[in-house]
Amino acid sequence: MTPLTQWPLAERLTTSRLSLEPLRAEHAPEAFPVFDDARLHTWTGGKPYTLEELQARYTFQAGGTSPDGSQGWLNWMLRRADDGRLAGTVQATLYRTGSGEVEASLAWVVGVEHQGGGYAGEAARAMADWLRTRGATSLVAFIHPDHEASAGVARALGLTPTDEVADGEVRWSDSGH
Repeated sequence: MTPLTQWPLAERLTTSRLSLEPLRAEHAPEAFPVFDDARLHTWTGGKPYTLEELQARYTFQAGGTSPDGSQGWLNWMLRRADDGRLAGTVQATLYRTGSGEVEASLAWVVGVEHQGGGYAGEAARAMADWLRTRGATSLVAFIHPDHEASAGVARALGLTPTDEVADGEVRWSDSGH
């Protein structure tokens, strides 16, 4: 494992069924219909972005770091290998803990039409494995306590729920795996 002196940039990753493409602003028009579904906000709140909002968000996120440089932002679009369609996204926010280690806060969203096929778990595993080879010393995710599908993904990554709750979501952690 290489210690992080600066934040890594997302690289293309592949699994048996997916290509994880580093996020680009140009993904917005293709991604918009995948994420323009209020059901995706059942557990996280909010509402779908307009195309213009999504384009602006992707432009901002694709920069790879927070404006002050204190966080690394890694975002990938999930493209199905069999038909080339975008199916979702995975992301990691990297930051240094009080002890100086690098923690990665993970998230995943799969479009409703593509849910139930294991894409979130497959992509999250590829991302987690890549992060560990890039110096991430621990992985966490914040998951609504009733969101069983996301809890399943977290368990498959070796994360376990903690007693910490933030904004109604339970912090899951691999405790420095």
